[in-house]
Amino acid sequence: MMNKKTRNWLIAGVVVIAIVGIGGYTFMKSYLGNKVAIESVVPAQTAAAESTGAATSAQSATGSELNGNWAINDKSKVYFSVTTSQETVNFVDNKVSGSWNVNVDDPSKMTSEGQIDMSAIDSGTAQRDEHVKSADFFDVAQFPNATFKATSFENVPKEWVSGATNDFKMTGTLTVKGKEKEVTFDMKGVYQDGQVLLSGTTKVTFADFGMKNPHSVVLSTQNDINVQLELVLDKKS
Repeated sequence: MMNKKTRNWLIAGVVVIAIVGIGGYTFMKSYLGNKVAIESVVPAQTAAAESTGAATSAQSATGSELNGNWAINDKSKVYFSVTTSQETVNFVDNKVSGSWNVNVDDPSKMTSEGQIDMSAIDSGTAQRDEHVKSADFFDVAQFPNATFKATSFENVPKEWVSGATNDFKMTGTLTVKGKEKEVTFDMKGVYQDGQVLLSGTTKVTFADFGMKNPHSVVLSTQNDINVQLELVLDKKS
């Protein structure tokens, strides 16, 4: 017959397993379920037109149209994505602001800076969003904004065919939670209807900004965070 001490240990073990199981389930429920689709500002038809050569007959924009000060408008968004052992989950932030000083004739003189309001992070799941904004991760109460400041541009063409996609690179400093990280975005830019449309991607890690990627007994998250810019620029001067 089981003695009292053994029985107590078994009961304690069952309680621990139950607590761990409930905690793991809650964690999994919080982090599962992607509800955000990434929408590019670069129209799909521009790539199709470029691949068929249809864009070559279109009008080209040069420094006279492109050079000057541009502002990021309110249609712009920044996405970031994390991949768990189950799926990839996207987050979107639509409170984006900043400016670009474009100089296609001399890209060394180009400048760009922007910021996002971290309180606007949205994955479509309130519990998950509040966890991400907490002190465990982005600590939005103490660090309300993330910022980026460009330091160099590569392969920026001097002429942009209207509606065609231009590939270039943008390197700069990304600051999150007061910690700086140099990153390079692979950019796609389109000049269309008097606006500049920009789509850019880069990759950082939780560790870059002093965070640990989430783990539980039932779910793990990769250390990488994919960042995607989807920006619409309006010319100011």
